[in-house]
Amino acid sequence: MDKISIVVPCYNEELALPHFYKEINEVMKKIKKVKFELLFIDDGSKDQTLSLLRQYSLKDERVRYISFSRNFGKEAGIYAGLKNATGDYIVVLDADLQHPPYLIEEMYYSIKNDGYDSVATKRASRDNEPKTRTLFARAFYEILTKISDTDVVDGAMDFRMMNRKMVDAILSMSEYNRFSKGMFGWVGFTTKWLTCEINDRVAGTTKWSFIKLFLYALEGIVGFSIVPLLIPFVLGMLFLGFSMILMLKGLFMSLMMNSFTLGVESIITTILFVSGLEFIILGLIGQYIAKTYLETKNRPIYIEKENEKSRKK
Repeated sequence: MDKISIVVPCYNEELALPHFYKEINEVMKKIKKVKFELLFIDDGSKDQTLSLLRQYSLKDERVRYISFSRNFGKEAGIYAGLKNATGDYIVVLDADLQHPPYLIEEMYYSIKNDGYDSVATKRASRDNEPKTRTLFARAFYEILTKISDTDVVDGAMDFRMMNRKMVDAILSMSEYNRFSKGMFGWVGFTTKWLTCEINDRVAGTTKWSFIKLFLYALEGIVGFSIVPLLIPFVLGMLFLGFSMILMLKGLFMSLMMNSFTLGVESIITTILFVSGLEFIILGLIGQYIAKTYLETKNRPIYIEKENEKSRKK
């Protein structure tokens, strides 16, 4: 009998969890002749999320949970879920019901019967999000696809099901700085894409601010492309060429027309422009150095404080 592990990263989801637990049970009832495992990852929640997970695990033997010692982030939660899941097929989705659980049935049969290794979801539209975020997201996906060797689909979500072979391939990438969307594309395998609408949160508020999304996007670019490191060389060549043109122009005007002048404002603007670019370039290089530094520390991706087995002892 096949076994499906449902991995659910949670951070302060005490209001959403009762709704999620009720709906996921309805989904599991519809899929016959399959064993299920519900693996909740409590990412250092400060509300009653852990208390609810303890209750669920006591009354439902299918429920497992891992609670982190602090908040390590969603990427650590996904990694912990994939690492500890015991199913033949593993699905990752959020607890806020923005990801429609009813798609799990279609995902399972697509992998089981149609030969796919993974079934992933992407947004049908971005009508319900701010325009600035939409522009930023589309630009990010387009840039990352062009400058890296990984295929990240515009609008891709973390909600997906994978077979054990693909999950093992992802777990073999043990780096500390993780960007799951890039990893899913980098490992390859055959993927079927389902388009779906993003539901409103059933309860609670989003944990993703624009700043957090920007930093997450930067993580993806730095983690899967070295193209930004070429920027200093390209800009250096451009500035060299531009300075040569200005020098030749100035020499010509001074020799032939005796009228070469360069205003103070032009000098200041040029200095500020070049200095600004230098700081941006140094910042990009600093990101790569910082990621390398963190990798060499070999710190654990997460620290487990409690799980359903240790709680019952």
